[in-house]
Amino acid sequence: MSPNPPVRPAVRVTLAQVVTSSDATANRAVVDDVFSLAARARADLLVLPEYASAFDPAGVGPDLAEPLDGPFVSGLRARAAATGIAVIAGTTAPGADPRRAVNTVVAVDGSGTLVGTYRKVHLYDAFGFRESDRLEPGPVDAPSLVLALHGLRFGVMTCYDLRFPESARRLVDAGANVLVVPAAWASGELKDLHWRTLAMARAIENTCAVVGVGQAGSGVIGHSIVVGPDGVVGLEMDDRPAVRTVDLDPVQLGAVREANPSLSNRRYAVVPRP
Repeated sequence: MSPNPPVRPAVRVTLAQVVTSSDATANRAVVDDVFSLAARARADLLVLPEYASAFDPAGVGPDLAEPLDGPFVSGLRARAAATGIAVIAGTTAPGADPRRAVNTVVAVDGSGTLVGTYRKVHLYDAFGFRESDRLEPGPVDAPSLVLALHGLRFGVMTCYDLRFPESARRLVDAGANVLVVPAAWASGELKDLHWRTLAMARAIENTCAVVGVGQAGSGVIGHSIVVGPDGVVGLEMDDRPAVRTVDLDPVQLGAVREANPSLSNRRYAVVPRP
C-alpha cells in the first residue's frame, strides 16, 4: 500500500468574484484572466461562481446551456492542465427535457481531469423567483462531489443549497472538510445578511471551512466569503468584482474538530425526502 501524500501546511485558494453575462465568449476570456491571476498567486485551487459560463439575472435556461465537452469546460480543463491549478466552477448543461437545463458545478483537478459534476438539488423557487421554470433539479441520491487536494477535501454545493443544512451535512458525511459554494445570490432585503449568517452557520455546525464565491453585477450581491471551522470570517468581499487568495490550514481544521467533536456526538443522520 502506498503511503498517504503529505499534508501541506496550507492549501491556497483563489476566489474569483466576477461578472459574467450571456456572452459565452466574453465569459471564457474572463476565466482566462482569473486563471492567470491565480497562477501568479500560486494557488492550488481556483473557485468561480455559479453560472460562470453564462448568466442572465432574469433567469438561466436552455439557451445558455452547453454540454460538458463544450468550450467552457474544455477551456477549464486546458487551463487547469497548463497551470496545475484545480478549479471548481458553475456552468449550465442541457437537461433531459429540452425546455429545461441543469445547473451544474464541475470540479477539475490540476492535471485537467474532470473529477466530477454536481447538479443543483435545491432550485431557487423563493422570494418571487422560480428557477424550476427553466431548470430541472439534480437527483438527491447522486454521489456527493468531493475534490481531494493536498490534505483537504472540498465538498461542492450551490447557492440556494446553503439554506439547507442537510446538503452540507451530507457532504461532510462523504468526507468533506471544506464546503465550496459557487453562487449567484440574488439581491434584496436582508439577502447579504442571510448569505453571511448561513455561511457561518454551516461552518460552525459542521466544524468545516466554507468558501462561498458569488457573482458580482446586476441582481446579485457578490460578498464572497471564507469562514473558518470555528465560525470566524477570514475573508469577505463587497459587491464589486474582485479576485482574492486565501490560505486554508488543514492543521487548524483538525484542531477545531478535536476540541469540538460535535460530528461524533450527533445522534441523527441525514435522510433524503422521497
